[in-house]
Amino acid sequence: MVKLRPVVGTDLNYFSKWWRDEDLLRVTSGKNEALSNVAVANYFRSIKTTSSALHFMVDTEDGTIGHVSLQQREEGWWETQIVIGEKTAQGKGFGPEAIKLLLEKAREQRINQIYLEVRPENVKAIGAYEKVGFSRKGDTIFTGNPDQPELIRMEFHPDAMAGPILT
Repeated sequence: MVKLRPVVGTDLNYFSKWWRDEDLLRVTSGKNEALSNVAVANYFRSIKTTSSALHFMVDTEDGTIGHVSLQQREEGWWETQIVIGEKTAQGKGFGPEAIKLLLEKAREQRINQIYLEVRPENVKAIGAYEKVGFSRKGDTIFTGNPDQPELIRMEFHPDAMAGPILT
């Protein structure tokens, strides 16, 4: 069973571990080297201070396994991101459960236009996103970013939120 909880100061330890995992970075951001202590601390500080985003830690009975967020973007859209950082928890269905819980929180906040971007080679993540109601809406080309030259945009629309999300 998955639960979402607010981010607290000691969660910096999880971010420090996950954003130094080169395998995780490669599949999520395309980077080939771990982030510096300063970069991780700055990212974590931005999570704790932003008012235009919802950030939650993903917990199971075995402990904290990841992070999920919704960030306000342009024209009423919100971008979601999820990382299951604990390797022993990856591939066990916790990601889709966490996204479903986040979508419920979005509905409570009347957030109804949600999208995400995923690397085309992250096939497991694409399948998980489709499982919870996201659909592919096209490719975004980032010609200025060699780490992420291409991303698939997937969207979750208000009509998909009409009924209960959790089953």
